[in-house]
Formats: sequence, structure tokens, C-alpha cells
Amino acid sequence: MRVGIIGCGLIGQKRASNLAWAKLGYCADENLEKAQYLAAQHSDCQATDDWQVVVKDAHIDIIIIATPHHLLAEIGLQAMQAGKHVLIEKPAALSPQQLLPLLDAEQELAVKVRVGFNHRYHRALQQARALVDSGILGSLMFVRARYGHGGRLGYDKEWRANPSVSGGGELIDQGVHLIDLARWFLGEFTEIDGFAHTYFWDMPVEDNGFMLLKTAQQQTAFLHASCTEWKNTFSFEIYGKQGKIDIQGLGGSYGVERIAHYQMLPEMGPPMTSIWEYPMADNSWLVEFSEFLSDIKYNRQSAANLHDAYMALNIVNKIYKESGYDYST
Repeated sequence: MRVGIIGCGLIGQKRASNLAWAKLGYCADENLEKAQYLAAQHSDCQATDDWQVVVKDAHIDIIIIATPHHLLAEIGLQAMQAGKHVLIEKPAALSPQQLLPLLDAEQELAVKVRVGFNHRYHRALQQARALVDSGILGSLMFVRARYGHGGRLGYDKEWRANPSVSGGGELIDQGVHLIDLARWFLGEFTEIDGFAHTYFWDMPVEDNGFMLLKTAQQQTAFLHASCTEWKNTFSFEIYGKQGKIDIQGLGGSYGVERIAHYQMLPEMGPPMTSIWEYPMADNSWLVEFSEFLSDIKYNRQSAANLHDAYMALNIVNKIYKESGYDYST
């Protein structure tokens, strides 16, 4: 299958390097030099600064959309209407309302759509999923997680600080990953509380978001997304009645990816402990895209899909409104 990538920045380049058995055929970016640079690394690959050219190309089967947030839904819908399978990066839109036309189109069109929640495919998260599914933790009680940027000079001048382009700040950026993972383990949240605030950066979007989410069974997710961590941080803990899973790091600047399983003993006291570390390169992008190719081959619903993005954005949107941020478009 031939792939077209729209948006040739850092994420677009990551996607281009992890296409499994598919082939890159077209690159598009409003900065033509970026598109040409990426295309030059792949044989028989063209470059353009007009994304509609890629969407209309009859030789392209799959479109990967890795643009800033304000273009995701528009390009995604047009790609679907052109008969392309689509991998659209998170958060997939600026708001849940923007996703409604895509959800409707997905019911009518014979195309597959996946949302890029690649964190599900990190080795530690996959191991956590296997442990939870085995029942070894017993009934799940709550999740506690933190995800944050360390900060960099000029952060408040980047596109993520422009609400018309980003749709918000840290909640819609890294926070949606935490929400997606929490939903993946606990299910749907029926009670949503939270607070978003700008503490440090001189920008019109929030730099910290706090969430307290509950399921109908009172399983709770306490989540914090921040771009005032000062050191890149990822921490995700899952608590069951018979044990705990503790995931730290994502590789690179976030530290070695590591998962610990603490199994409660009948006599309680110090738990039986098992630890796995993954010092190798992150393969989540490759595993995720391989899954998407299988979704297409076997005509199955993608595990991370438009519904997941819609539910995550609903949570983000509710917290924004309660916190006095109006990013609606």
C-alpha cells in the first residue's frame, strides 16, 4: 500500500520511518523544503506544498495527517471522502464538535480511520495491558498518572501556544494521551472534574491541567498534564485490589521505559515484585502502524479510533469550560 504524509515535521518524520510493509509515495507540507527533504529519503516519493494534491492522488491508499491541530479534522474528512484510509494524529480535532462529521462519514464510507494514540503501543503499556487482562491485579480501583514537558526557551511562542491553531494548551496536547490510557484501562468516565490554569508561561493557553475522572463503578483516574515539569516526565500507575503496576519513562529524555508489578501477598507486607526495563529504541510507532495495516487487511475497527478521540476531547472541553478557557471555534 502507498502512503501519503501530510505534515512533515517531527511527527511526520517519525511516521515516515515506521511504515512497516507500506511505501511512502507522497509528502506534503506548507513548507515545501520540509516535504522535499522527507521525500528525498524514499525512492519514488513526490513532494508538494498542497495537501489536497496528496488527497486526490489515485495511487495513494493511506493518508497520515501529522499537521498542527487546526487542520486535522478538515484534512481527515476530505481524505475519507476521497476513499483513503486515514491515520490522524491525536487529538484529531480542536473540539469534539469538529469530529462529528468524521464520525458520520466513517459510518457511510468503506474506509478505516485510526487516531494516533501511539502510547498504547509502548512496550511497558502493552505489558501492563497483558497483566491487567490476566486478572492478576484483581478488580481495578484507580489510576494515577503524570505527563509533562520539561520546558524549553521560546515554548510560549510555538504554535501550541496559539489557541486558534492548537485548540488549547497542555490538556489537549499531552493530556489526551493520559485520558486515552485511563479510558483504555478503566472504561468510560461518567463524572468529570478538573482544573486548567496558566501558572508560568506567558501564553493564552493553559500550562497545567488537572483531572479527576470517575466511572459509574467509582473507579477513578487522577491525571496531571504539565509543561512546567522542568524535566520531561511520564508516570502511569494502575491500582487493583490485588496489586499495582507502576510505569515510568518513555525512553529518550523521559528516561528508560520501565514497568514494575507489585503483587500483594496473602499475608500482605512487602509485595512480590517483578520489573521489566526497555532500554531499546521506542517501537510504538511501528507497532501501531502495523496494527493499522492489519485493520485495513482484515476489515476491522481500529483499537484507537475516532470515538476514543471524541470521548477524550469531550473531557478536555468540559474542563476548559469549567476553568474559564473558551477555545471553541
